[in-house]
Amino acid sequence: MSNKIFQNAINQLRDAAEGKEIGVIDNNETIIACSDSDKTGTRSNFYAVDLSDEQGSDEAFTREGFTYKPFGNAGKLDHAVFVQGDDAVAFAQAALLSISLGLIKQHYDEKYDKSNFIKNIVLDNVLPGDIGIKTRELHFNADVNRVVFLISIVTSADISAYEIIQNLFPDKSKDFVFKITDSDIVLVKELRNNTAVKDLEKLARSISDTLSGEFFAKVNVGIGAPVTGIKELARSFKESQIAIEVGKVFDTDKTIVCYTNLGIARLIYHLPTTLCETFLREVFKKGSIESLDHETLFTIQRFFENNLNVSETSRKLFVHRNTLVYRLDKIKKLTGLDLREFEHAIIFKIALMVRKYLSSNHPAGNGT
Repeated sequence: MSNKIFQNAINQLRDAAEGKEIGVIDNNETIIACSDSDKTGTRSNFYAVDLSDEQGSDEAFTREGFTYKPFGNAGKLDHAVFVQGDDAVAFAQAALLSISLGLIKQHYDEKYDKSNFIKNIVLDNVLPGDIGIKTRELHFNADVNRVVFLISIVTSADISAYEIIQNLFPDKSKDFVFKITDSDIVLVKELRNNTAVKDLEKLARSISDTLSGEFFAKVNVGIGAPVTGIKELARSFKESQIAIEVGKVFDTDKTIVCYTNLGIARLIYHLPTTLCETFLREVFKKGSIESLDHETLFTIQRFFENNLNVSETSRKLFVHRNTLVYRLDKIKKLTGLDLREFEHAIIFKIALMVRKYLSSNHPAGNGT
């Protein structure tokens, strides 16, 4: 536990001690917090309290004009408060001080341990058999719905994106924010039962807009699939990673990518490159796809976006309908695929995605 937490509490309680010296010592005989700041960090001149025995007594006692009251969590007495004086008032003050600081320590330890526990689960560093045990120890609600966001910092100004994201999600008992690299931040968000994918994208957009609009930081956000059960968080995290990587290949203009919306792109992403190359050779005549110029490829893209509707596509492209028909006939002649036929259009669409994947030279396609 951070000693600053104890020192802040002692500073706030100093006036209530009516001028008496108060503080906290640890089991190394060190004063870790004191109303006399000059003594903080020094060895105790009062009494070396033996706090190493887990069965030790938490009863208050006096030594050399000071009253001590051990405290701790889970039955382990690893700290003690001290109050100047050895009368009944000092005993009462020590008792109240130990209760207050004990509750603060418990709250801090639970928060810290839960966050560290979640991080280890997300990174798949906890054995499956240990998850249930630790969940019960921390009184952790393991069966609520959660989702993992991966916020990848592309460019940033002189800011701490990590602290900003922490401030955006202040409920530390439900939402967990931690760094896995200098540029990658993970958010584990608790969800309501009726949370939809569009709500997750909206939340990711608010994170991105806050960082870019106010702090000029550009980020990509990958969103894993929502999961029920704490054991599934590692899967949601891996999906958020895949979402960002697949987005870089197939949706280069998108900064927010949701795994559940990747569709066939995530299947192609996991295909071996040899299989992809074989597929392209079978679909296209040799060199035919390379013969399609930029204008033709742009026309194909718009044709797909308008659901293979010739009239609507020609209107959007500001060309005569017959001009578009001529271009489609040209494509059919070169590739043998008539994009006005649904089955041919599907094959062509997948082939273009496979070609784009191969051109990305992504490691995941190296025969895995």
